[in-house]
Amino acid sequence: MIPVSAYRDAKVAVFGLGRAGLAAVRALAAGGADVLADDDDVARRDAAESAGAHATKLVDSDWAGVEALVLSPGVPLHHPEPHPVVRAARDADVEILGEVELLGRSLRPDGGAATTGPRLVGITGTNGKSTATALLGHLLDDAGVTVQVGGNLGTAALDLEPVGDRGIYVLEMSSYQLDLTSRVVFDVAALLNITPDHLDRHGGMDGYVAAKRRIFSGQTNSCTAVIAVDDKITAAVFDDLAAGGAQKLIAVSAERPVDDGVFVRDGVLVDGLDRGERDVATLSEIETLPGRHNWQNAAVAYAVARALGIEPARAAQGLATYPGLAHRQELVGRKSGVRFVNDSKATNVTATAQALGCYDAIYWIAGGRAKDDDLSELAPYFDRVRHAFLIGEASASFAEALDGQVAATQCGTLEAAVAAAAGRAVRDGEEDAAVLLSPACASFDQFRDFEARGDAFRTLVAALPDDLNAERDRCDA
Repeated sequence: MIPVSAYRDAKVAVFGLGRAGLAAVRALAAGGADVLADDDDVARRDAAESAGAHATKLVDSDWAGVEALVLSPGVPLHHPEPHPVVRAARDADVEILGEVELLGRSLRPDGGAATTGPRLVGITGTNGKSTATALLGHLLDDAGVTVQVGGNLGTAALDLEPVGDRGIYVLEMSSYQLDLTSRVVFDVAALLNITPDHLDRHGGMDGYVAAKRRIFSGQTNSCTAVIAVDDKITAAVFDDLAAGGAQKLIAVSAERPVDDGVFVRDGVLVDGLDRGERDVATLSEIETLPGRHNWQNAAVAYAVARALGIEPARAAQGLATYPGLAHRQELVGRKSGVRFVNDSKATNVTATAQALGCYDAIYWIAGGRAKDDDLSELAPYFDRVRHAFLIGEASASFAEALDGQVAATQCGTLEAAVAAAAGRAVRDGEEDAAVLLSPACASFDQFRDFEARGDAFRTLVAALPDDLNAERDRCDA
């Protein structure tokens, strides 16, 4: 844990007591703050009291003397409309911030980029940011750097351990978290891609892009921005920052050569940062980084590592030993020659398109609570899908969207879909067949979150017989 002493003897409110909120309570209490905590869940309020806070109904409280409201990223700040607690704080002219902002102020009370002490790295993007974050953490650790990895991925920022003056914090940053930052500056900030997502929370695409761009706020010439320029929006962000000239810039591409940057050519990672080009890693041979989107993740992580002073050969060595990340095209088993791949984190169509592009004979499990019933982005990959097995609320709408393009069965549950997909895959007997859970949907209709859905998939696969010839379809596939 990293104690926050910036509010010693001051009154601070914390609303939303999930992973990040409880971490903020613990850190503020350890730093000597008077913490008022609230959540709709009584059990979470009890946990906050055990951590040193006073459980309080904040919306009805007297805000006099409260210096800040630490808000959970999941609580609406602006859209579709501000939460009542947010309105109450604004009416009282109380600053609203997030857990990562507290970390930044704890490490650098005067704000700005690092001159001494640990460095901060932030990684964002619509898709791939968790993999890029975990991969960068692996590269740094493999190179002997003291590193802590968290934020939106895994451990809450304030629950990370101190890294010392020469260490590095690597944080995955969601758009919700970035909306709650104001003074924190990332010494190296990376942007992978931007496609429509969470538009209801940002009032449309312009608000979403603006939130993502906040990761570069406050950067100076001692800082570096690493931007993958493979989509029009991120390319425009790169051009805007280049015109401003505030920080160093590194362009990255998984599709084409870029000047003075890092790119992928024919499955090979090319480093063009030091006057000339050198091939540093054959990404197409790394099983834990399949597909062009993972090549983009690898190129971004490598470029950030280089910006942090890691030598090319050492960074390339780390790429080759990356173990992969759960729920992101995670190979969870092979039975009777069939691969079973857990891509539960693919909660939108764009992420699923990336997964479908990685395999040739796919028995696709999809569905859940749809963010978008338009599957046209997936059409270029339909010839790879041998059969779709549909689950959850989106079953009927996805079946209609796939009609005439992909054979599909509405299985209802994940258990039925896994059994059906396994049975059909072994019966068809195609070489290197893959049963792929890549839902293109949120999980909340049937599961607590995408991790719970992926864990359920892993358990169901483990329970299948080693000889899949014994497995029969359990729905009318």
